[in-house]
Amino acid sequence: MTFTWPAALSLLALVPTLLALYVWAQRRRRPAAIRHSNVALVRAAVGARKRRWTRHLPIAAMLLGLMLLSIGAARPTASMTVPTNRTSIIVALDVSRSMCSVDVEPNRLSAAKAALRDFVAAQDPETRIGLIAFAGYAEVVAPPSTDRRQLEVTLETLPTGRGTAIGSAILRSVDAIAGINPDVPPVASDEVPEPPGEQRLPLPAPDLDAITPPTAEPIADVVVLLTDGANTRGVLPMDAAAVAAKRGIRVFPIGFGTTQPTRMVCSPDQLGADAYTETSPYGQGNLAQFLVVDEPTLQGVAKATGAEYSPAASGAELARVLSDVPKVIVLTTERVEMSPAFAAFGALLLLSGVVIAARQRVFP
Repeated sequence: MTFTWPAALSLLALVPTLLALYVWAQRRRRPAAIRHSNVALVRAAVGARKRRWTRHLPIAAMLLGLMLLSIGAARPTASMTVPTNRTSIIVALDVSRSMCSVDVEPNRLSAAKAALRDFVAAQDPETRIGLIAFAGYAEVVAPPSTDRRQLEVTLETLPTGRGTAIGSAILRSVDAIAGINPDVPPVASDEVPEPPGEQRLPLPAPDLDAITPPTAEPIADVVVLLTDGANTRGVLPMDAAAVAAKRGIRVFPIGFGTTQPTRMVCSPDQLGADAYTETSPYGQGNLAQFLVVDEPTLQGVAKATGAEYSPAASGAELARVLSDVPKVIVLTTERVEMSPAFAAFGALLLLSGVVIAARQRVFP
């Protein structure tokens, strides 16, 4: 247990001081007792001998109450395991056109949706789950909630689009968590460096050895980032990861797809409005890079936020990786302030002391 305001513990010095004054006052009363010649009358006024100890109950209750109030004023906090129903999971799903690649049957997007359906169904009913869809930009398509039906409907109707904005998806996930967790501030406009104007693949790989784990205590809310490619637009993933790490948000990246991409075949409902006007800014010679996971960057994002990166080359592997996510969340601890409990019990004891003292005066 730690204290936010340890100086308030100095109030505990009042307890032994008041106790000493009480003992002194009790001793001063003894000489006065010998002035009464009728001992039987005194005993009748005080009560039976076996009940004499009860006259100390009011001061005992009041001193203990004062002690608890002093501890509560110091704002004690303790580390406690967060139950699953207090967790929020933000799923950031890549819906770029490369998710139509058929190296994972029937294609990457269909396999991902199937695995996510099973993942959502396996969660605690009270766990809030939100969905971020990202291609050239990121959008909250399902705010964090316990409405599983609406989430499934939204997941099934997601089309694909051009580009892959991994960094933007992380920032949108942070804002989604900030909307339901008052302890998490939203992303400030000046908090993220300006994105580069043009991003050519492959992106420079981050130096994993130079990345330090986050210093902020991890919170229960997490982000599951599922992508099959590399960042091509918007904020750089490592810049966005720094924002999440500062808030204690862990980002669990999943790299989906094989290292041998093949043709892209989208079903009619997976084709977006820009399907027939799409041109690749990378040229046909870089198509393989466009369809392969940028593992070094995803590993960097995981390390920077205190999470783990997981690859998945098939639908079965993706389902296994997703099933491991709740096991990590359950072990999460957070600092819980105990001052309300101390204050409540302290006030109750003080009130009890007053009530007992009043009753003893009426019923000796």
